[in-house]
Formats: sequence, C-alpha cells, structure tokens
Amino acid sequence: MSKLKIGIIGCGGIANNKHMPALKRLSDKCEMVAFCDIIEQRAVKAAEDYGTAGAKVYTDYNDLLVDKSIDVVHVLTPNVTHCPITVAAFEAGKHVLCEKPMAHNSEDAQKMLNAWRKSGKKFTIGYQNRFRPEVRMLHKCCERDELGEIYFAKAHAIRRRAVPTWGVFPNKALQGGGPLIDIGTHALDLTLWMMNNYKPVSVTGSVFYKLGHLPQAVEGNMFGPWDPETYEVEDSAFGMIKFENGAAVQLEAAWAINLRESREASTTLCGTKAGAEVFSGMSYVNDKLIFNRSHNGMLTDEEICGTGNVAYFEGGLGEEPGYLEAKQWLEAIEQNSEPLVKPEEAFTVTRILEAIYQSSAEGREIILN
Repeated sequence: MSKLKIGIIGCGGIANNKHMPALKRLSDKCEMVAFCDIIEQRAVKAAEDYGTAGAKVYTDYNDLLVDKSIDVVHVLTPNVTHCPITVAAFEAGKHVLCEKPMAHNSEDAQKMLNAWRKSGKKFTIGYQNRFRPEVRMLHKCCERDELGEIYFAKAHAIRRRAVPTWGVFPNKALQGGGPLIDIGTHALDLTLWMMNNYKPVSVTGSVFYKLGHLPQAVEGNMFGPWDPETYEVEDSAFGMIKFENGAAVQLEAAWAINLRESREASTTLCGTKAGAEVFSGMSYVNDKLIFNRSHNGMLTDEEICGTGNVAYFEGGLGEEPGYLEAKQWLEAIEQNSEPLVKPEEAFTVTRILEAIYQSSAEGREIILN
C-alpha cells in the first residue's frame, strides 16, 4: 500500500510538539508533503524539518486543499478556525484529524459532523490522553464492568498557576474561551469515555474572571508572567452535568487558582462495585491509577505501578500518547476501521462545554435536547 500523503494546516506549538514528530516516526505509513500557516516562515521551517523533498508551503489553506494528491489533513489551528477548515477539507475529499476541542461551539461542531457524514471520509479529534497506559487500563476495566454502574464522576483540569503565555491562548475571539475549552475538554473527554455516557440532559456552570487581570496573580506562573491587560478569557470554570440515566459529572478547570493541588487530564469514578482515580498533572511526578473497593470485609486501595525503565534503555519506545494517537489514526484509514475518538463523542464534549459558558452567562440551568 502506498504511503498516505498528509497536509499540515497550522504549524505552531501543537504541530511541532505532538503531531509532526509523531508522523515523522511513522514514515513507513505516511509522508508530510504540504505545510500551511498564516506565518509563512513557520510553514517553511516545518517543511524543512519534517517534509518530504519538495514539500509545498502555503499561507492559505484553500490552496493546500486543491492538491488532489493529499489524502489526509491535520487541522492544528486556533479553535474558532477548526470548523471552516475542516468543512473545506471534507469538501475537498480529505480525511481529517482536527485538534481538540472539535469546535468552540456546537453550531460549528454540527457543521463539521454534517460535512464529514456527506464526505464518506475518516474523521477524528486529537484527544491523545486516551492513549496513556493507565487510562487505557482503566478503560478496559470499565468495559469489563469491574466498577459496576458509574453514577458519579469528577473531571479534573486544575492548574495552580500555569497560564499559557504563547500563541493565542488568552485571545477569546480566536480560542472561544480559556482553561475550560483548553484543558477541561481533555478531562471531560476521559470521564465520558470511561462512563460510556453521551446523553447529557442538563448543565449548570460557573465561570470566573478573578485572577487573569490581577498583576500580582502572575507571580509564580509556570510559563512566566502573562499580560493582565490582554488576558481576555476565564481563569477558572466549574460545571455540574446530569445525564439521562441519572448519573452526574462534576467538571473543574483552571489555569490559575489558589488551590494547592494541580490535577490535570484526570478523572475520579464512583461505581457500584468499586471506584477509581487517575492522578496526573504538575502535583504528580508520575501519572497514577488507584482503585478503591471493599475486599474480604476491609476497605482497600490498589495502586497501579508503572513498568519503569532500565538505565540507558528507555523501553516502550514509541509508546507516548501522541505517537499512539497518530498510529491508530493512520491505521484506521488504511484498514477502513473506526478511529478511537469518534466525532459524535467529541461533539457531546463541545456541547457540554458550551452549556457551562451559557449557564454562567445567563445564570440558569441549561436543558439539553
């Protein structure tokens, strides 16, 4: 089978830190033949570092999509541009991987779903945290009903002080929001995936703009001080989601908050047979998975340990989440199978996040159809 030809749209941080290095390591399956960015030099550098000989460079994604030899497009641009680029890519006959979140609102996400269904092509969203080893293990346990009915859960996306100070993260017009849409989306995706529950019925949310504009709050930020004058998005947000079967999920997200524990891309699950918690984030040296249950008349905690490494021999080469995400995505195209992250699931995440913003703005519970 010939290699899949990939076009990269958006050559910024997520492209350079996740997608392009992973795809380069999968050179037996694909080759990056075109790069597009509104800053031409970024596209030129990406082509030099990751492209095939003669890779093309564009500043307008429409010019890239005209190339009929391109099979797959990765949309790695600011949130509000996900919809128009993805829709255009499907209309041009491309398979599409779009970075998370699917879109900044459900109207755009629905347009993306419609275009995908009409195209007959493959579509997935970049939720790489599903590919972490402890997350995969927990999901297998959930599939085997080892936790029983999961009726309550918490989705954790808390950073004590880690406001991103690069790119367009504080720009509400381009991102659609702050930590809720940026990192809350990962925590919610993990939690709904474990519960296999995509039927929300109501959402109540509180969104706070408390620390972003305070000059003294920038002290201790992991990525250096942000500019309080240009900070436009929330610094924290919280939501309660109720589901058709009576289950409930509590979501917490923050880039800056006066909480001691930083817990990100994590979940807490409460089931009728057992509970489980994933611990990840700046407060933890290593990601952890802990089960809690009763056993032989006693309450027990079971912590899952990592495999570790031998000095000078890393082991598990190529097992990082970004690599596994790219590998399964390309294999889904090759084998005409479903990618792990399904578009309908990502749509539900976007709809819930939008409802949290809406609930806070309108001061009421949002009922979902």
